[in-house]
Amino acid sequence: MEFISPTVVIILGCVALLLFLQWKNLRGPPCIGGWIPWIGAGFEFGKTPLEFIEKARIKYGPIFTIVAMGTRMTFVTEEEGINVFLKSKEVNFELAVQNPVYRTASIPKNIFLKLHEKLYVMVKGKMGTFNLYRFTGQLTEELHEQLENLGPHGTMDLNNLVRHFLYPVTVNVLFKKGLFPTNERKIREFHQHFQAYDEGFEYGSQLPECLLRNWSKSKKWLLALFEKNIPDIKTCKSAKDNSPTVMQALLDLLEMETNEQKSPNYGLLLLWASLSNAVPVAFWTFAFVLSHPNIHRTIVEGISSVFGTAGKDKIKVSEDDLKKLPLIKWCILETIRLRAPGVITRKVLKPVKILNYTVPSGDLLMLSPFWLHRNPKYFPEPDLFKPERWKKANLEKHAFLDCFMAFGSGKYQCPGRWLALLEIQIFIILILYYYDCSLLDPLPRQSSLHLVGVQQPEGQCRIQFKQRK
Repeated sequence: MEFISPTVVIILGCVALLLFLQWKNLRGPPCIGGWIPWIGAGFEFGKTPLEFIEKARIKYGPIFTIVAMGTRMTFVTEEEGINVFLKSKEVNFELAVQNPVYRTASIPKNIFLKLHEKLYVMVKGKMGTFNLYRFTGQLTEELHEQLENLGPHGTMDLNNLVRHFLYPVTVNVLFKKGLFPTNERKIREFHQHFQAYDEGFEYGSQLPECLLRNWSKSKKWLLALFEKNIPDIKTCKSAKDNSPTVMQALLDLLEMETNEQKSPNYGLLLLWASLSNAVPVAFWTFAFVLSHPNIHRTIVEGISSVFGTAGKDKIKVSEDDLKKLPLIKWCILETIRLRAPGVITRKVLKPVKILNYTVPSGDLLMLSPFWLHRNPKYFPEPDLFKPERWKKANLEKHAFLDCFMAFGSGKYQCPGRWLALLEIQIFIILILYYYDCSLLDPLPRQSSLHLVGVQQPEGQCRIQFKQRK
């Protein structure tokens, strides 16, 4: 009897293993990889990620996997996959974002996972709909202070105008009155470092910090700013009702729950979360409104009917006033629909079945609000700016349109969404009440380079403003 040589056995075993793995992979979604292990489709995906996702959907169908830079990302685009993303207990938000949080804010995994839910509940409560009345007057006062610095007329890049208002207003309201610098040099420094940190945030969430020298420098500058100011933030109280700011409440919770000195890190995370999306949303909303003369005229007429003719007196904006101007809120939400984040994510804990495929544990399950909002099945004429579509939303009960996912969905929706909407509403009211505004440039294209957060403009967009008499 002849024996089969060990070499033949090994070859046959390898062939059998390969066939088994191929058979097993047939049960997984279509997979887009590359010739180079680990990198996979990283180079092509990184060039224009939003376009890559849509081309993959057209080619491979409603579920597909992209392998890039050692990460498996499985995208879902239709009802069954979306339901799994939103409702399955086998997918997890915290584990999906923990590593990016560590890279961008240097908050270790054990601390993040221990504190996240408690901090989320606290922030959601402070910024929730029942507490918005606490912010209305304060936001109006802070915005009035910035209006005094704007001058009677001028021309600015619209993005810079928005930053000129929202950076100091947000910092002074959420952290501590007077925390934002008033010295011109220090203001420029803050703008420079926050913009660098924000623009590089997506790369910083994925790559070692040593490869991003300028981004790392700005991250350290912002951390040092909080390190220096944490003692003052802790002791300062509101002059009106002695209530703590959001950052003060966060510091109190950190002190109770952990001995780790991570207050500056959470300050940095709160700063980025409160500005990174609010600024581009305000930019795009203003740009869309000024690009649609009928909408612009209707909003200005509505503001005049509520507050009268513009004069030197400061107006006070109340919740009742906002209810009389629903078009402004519709415009903001329609803007967010059109410029929604490229992806939101969950981590797959155990294999999940979607359609005829099994998504393995360890994958990142991805949903693209940007493309979901462009599906005509959910949003008719999806590429048009149509604020009136939001008449159908029950905003009085704080409900958005079906399949609107810009703030996430489920347990961990953006806790600051209502405050951000309030801030942008008041900002638009005050600017259009006191100034005649017009765009000097066409509406810019949106950048297709980023997946995290609201889409940024590509190129400048100048605004001309002149004080009403």
